[in-house]
Amino acid sequence: MRGCWLAIAILLTGCGIQQAPDDATRTAASNKTIVEPVTLKAADGITVYGRYYRVARPKAMILLFHQAGSSMDEYATIAPKLAAMGYSALAIDQRSGGTMFGPNRTAAVLSRDPGYAAVQKDMQAAVDWASMQDVPIVLWGSSYSAALAFPVAAANPRRIKAMLAFSPGEYLDDKGAVARAAASLTMPVFVAVANGGAEAPAAKPIVAALTGDKTFYIPASGVHGSSTLIAARNPAGAAVNWRAVVGFLRRTVG
Repeated sequence: MRGCWLAIAILLTGCGIQQAPDDATRTAASNKTIVEPVTLKAADGITVYGRYYRVARPKAMILLFHQAGSSMDEYATIAPKLAAMGYSALAIDQRSGGTMFGPNRTAAVLSRDPGYAAVQKDMQAAVDWASMQDVPIVLWGSSYSAALAFPVAAANPRRIKAMLAFSPGEYLDDKGAVARAAASLTMPVFVAVANGGAEAPAAKPIVAALTGDKTFYIPASGVHGSSTLIAARNPAGAAVNWRAVVGFLRRTVG
């Protein structure tokens, strides 16, 4: 078993990237990324809306899942950065979400929030779609979707190349389900939490259950979920936290 426990103390600032619109396909000349809307159909018939950041000859397809009360716009600055590094990405509006970063089209048409567990169907639809692209697949979850990423990865062991989980915990009704799923994984896993508070204790049992290549990243300056990489939300630590993410991706995916 190989594990990495990291703490970073250098403080830098990040740089912003403009959000891509959904109403038209456009090409970003700076990194030659084509950004276009995608519509998926979950197994139970729910329509899942997404945004595809497509690059030529991608190293991998990174599937980006948001936190509670959020939407695909959580990744409006993150996905373009990944694309600039040669990774295609798909961000989706999950059926449990809201307008924290922008409108959630999938959740908006439902009469009520179905809860976290139902979102596994949305995430599986994204995995099924990505499997048709013929490139390695990387799962990326934020908060409750970071928890769900473990059972999704466990259900698709031959499809998933690596996984990143930002602020995971036992957030599902079936307590212990996340750690049990983690115990079955063999792909490299990167777990990041905010420094201080309850996040590290919540994630430790999950990290401990992992038996393969794992990185447990506790930054000097971090915030909840994938927001730890957004300069506007984590000005003191976003740039340094990006270094840890990039290092993991380059080492495990290329």
